[in-house]
Amino acid sequence: MRVPKRKDIINLSPPQILICVFVAFTLLGMILLKVPLATTGGISWTDALFTSTSAMTVTGLAVIDTGSSFTLFGEIVILCLIQIGGLGIMTFAVLIFMSLGRKIGFKERILIQQALSQTSMGGIIKLAKQLFIFSIILEIIAAVLLSIRWVPEMGWGKGIYAAIFHSISSFNNAGFSIWPDNLSGYVADPVVNIVISFLFIVGGIGFTVVFDLWKKSEFKKLTLHTKMMVVGTIVINIIAVFLVFSFEYDNPQTLGELSWSGKIQAAYFQGVVPRTAGFNTVDIGGLNESTLFLMILLMFIGAGSGSTGGGIKLTTFLAMVLSVLSFLRNKDEIVIFNRSIDDRTVVKSLAITIISLFVICVAIFILDVTEKNASFLAIVFEVVSAFGTSGLSMGLTGALTSIGKIVIVFVMFVGKIGPLTLAFSLAKPNQSKIRYPKEDILTG
Repeated sequence: MRVPKRKDIINLSPPQILICVFVAFTLLGMILLKVPLATTGGISWTDALFTSTSAMTVTGLAVIDTGSSFTLFGEIVILCLIQIGGLGIMTFAVLIFMSLGRKIGFKERILIQQALSQTSMGGIIKLAKQLFIFSIILEIIAAVLLSIRWVPEMGWGKGIYAAIFHSISSFNNAGFSIWPDNLSGYVADPVVNIVISFLFIVGGIGFTVVFDLWKKSEFKKLTLHTKMMVVGTIVINIIAVFLVFSFEYDNPQTLGELSWSGKIQAAYFQGVVPRTAGFNTVDIGGLNESTLFLMILLMFIGAGSGSTGGGIKLTTFLAMVLSVLSFLRNKDEIVIFNRSIDDRTVVKSLAITIISLFVICVAIFILDVTEKNASFLAIVFEVVSAFGTSGLSMGLTGALTSIGKIVIVFVMFVGKIGPLTLAFSLAKPNQSKIRYPKEDILTG
């Protein structure tokens, strides 16, 4: 009888390794949040797991109030989980390996490529280093700007800490806040609105896009991915802000009681925030149903590939829209910016969307059974928010049952690692050399 070698036992694929490492850090965070030093009044294992997962997936959904329920130690644990989850476990692994003088091998490079959603391994180590340096510098600059705003109001200690916490949470698209009303107290504050939104937009657009914009001065020299992300982000944000402003202009629970300047700032913030971060400057539960449905769509679309955000990703959505337009125009190729998109990219986009919808629908069905006191809209909003790692909520999170919390934990996990990564980690490769004859079927 053949005894399996150690290499056979641990011979995991890159997606499987990433998932295992991600789960390990999440469980470590759960244990650290469970210790008495982390909370002011104790926390259940389920709530500790939920909070740890929400931080690692940079979602921002919270079953208990972060500011009042966790001690400084607990909040620092959450911040560490946010930073690791946002920048990526493999980014930190690269830095640790390099600091120890260890050589980064081929398999490690594949893992980094998978973690950063890159198409090739060329310059992957350099990208990881640049990503870390860029992130830290931007977070420091933002923390200084927020400190200038909050230190006069709160004092040196609280002001600087609040600035650091929200800077890290914003850039990593986490949406965690140390205040019960999130950022509602600063709905008409231009400094807070601009700095926070700039951070989560940059974090959500994708690091490869940011570096591409940094290195190339002309639009025509940018990669197709960067062009689609930049134009798509601008267009979808403008539409979202305009619709939020239109839908909520007279709503007394949101924009109705604000000044003209306050209405514009609140509409802007809530228009750009759903695809990436979970911050809010108005009461989400008080929004009109039309606005809530718009936010569900935005959260499902999500941020950019290789970013700190979740969702199916903006380029995935655009690839499907462009394929539909090409079909309606009876064109053989999908062309944008004088470049054609490969058919395999469209198939991949369709697979991502179908798997995502399946996960979301199953989660909604389960919560519709377990959360008997919740409205259907609130359940749909909660599930899509978890999948898009947005972190916005209509107030259902804290009232979830234990089963509901576990379901949302799983949805946040899938939303962060990506539905295809999960599918590839579970599926067995089957590359058959047999080819079968083609035959048409009736559709439509």
